[in-house]
Amino acid sequence: MITAIRAILPVLLLLSVPACGSSTTTVRTAVQTTVAHATIEFADLPRAAQKTLTLIAAGGPYPYRRDGSVFVNRERLLPAHPRGYYREFTVAAPGQHYRGPRRIVVGEGGERYYSPDHYRTFLRITG
Repeated sequence: MITAIRAILPVLLLLSVPACGSSTTTVRTAVQTTVAHATIEFADLPRAAQKTLTLIAAGGPYPYRRDGSVFVNRERLLPAHPRGYYREFTVAAPGQHYRGPRRIVVGEGGERYYSPDHYRTFLRITG
């Protein structure tokens, strides 16, 4: 069963199709490892995400009330840490008057992640 899951995992990730059967935990662990290690260079981020990272480095001020709040990692796509380890920040979306789906999540260890789709996927920011 594990071999079959590994064989179809890339398809599951691309199609976002939930896995069937009793090996949900195995699939979730494999997805967590794969997603948390995908990367994006700072220079390749959207300008709004670069601006958010600049604000974070400066300590604010932040344009959205929820910026800096605790990110709980309910999706379990980032490495496991105690509650309060991660903080989330909004990346402004062009033409939207609300927060939109894009976020930067920062860990206490300095790691930074970009989510373009409200925590469905994460890219570790490098550079």
